[in-house]
Amino acid sequence: MNRTDRLYAIVEELRAIAPRLRTARELAERYEVSIRTIERDIGALQQSGVPIYADVGRRGGYALDKRMSLPPLNFTAAESVALAVALDRSLDTPFAHAGRSALRKILAAMTESDAASARELVGRVGLIEHTDPTVAQGIPPLVEQAVQARRVLEFGYRDRFGAVTHRRVEPLLLLHGKNGWCLVTWCRLRDASRCFRLDRMVDIALTDDPMPPRTLTGCDLDLPEHKLRIFAFG
Repeated sequence: MNRTDRLYAIVEELRAIAPRLRTARELAERYEVSIRTIERDIGALQQSGVPIYADVGRRGGYALDKRMSLPPLNFTAAESVALAVALDRSLDTPFAHAGRSALRKILAAMTESDAASARELVGRVGLIEHTDPTVAQGIPPLVEQAVQARRVLEFGYRDRFGAVTHRRVEPLLLLHGKNGWCLVTWCRLRDASRCFRLDRMVDIALTDDPMPPRTLTGCDLDLPEHKLRIFAFG
């Protein structure tokens, strides 16, 4: 794990257990670095504005300001297990890593008795792992970042004959169909909307170029409106 990933992981670890503490030794063992390295990491995070405070003494350690953590949540054991099962079955969906992080935060924010009930219940649910090598391997992180940050994406695209063209696109929508996940875009090469299969993208790069506002309809994808379903909360 590089330093940037470790700094992010430390913040998420402290956020998940807030307001409880983690000692430097516990963090060092978890991330397989020295205690001194953890102390430097914590110092760097504090200097960057992350509200981590140290509690000195024999039982001391580091904690994240409780204002950055969630209050106790009224999730039932069944509700939290349903989320865990759905996330496990969705490893190739957008923001799957963020979903697992969210579940850890939910469990940490639940009351101790509810969290214990959830952990006991999830032990009575089993899933058979996929052995088919054709199962999708997930969405490239740079594609997720481009959709989330609304930034232009560059990549090489291999067509069905193996020819590769360079594309510079504005990411509009992640779309799942019979060929797996695709990225619907405004293609600057063709000056039109185009849909690209993720498994044919190579050499993906995220640019600093923001994309302008654009609207998208089923007609742009040559799909009947009733077949295009966009996710929504509620």
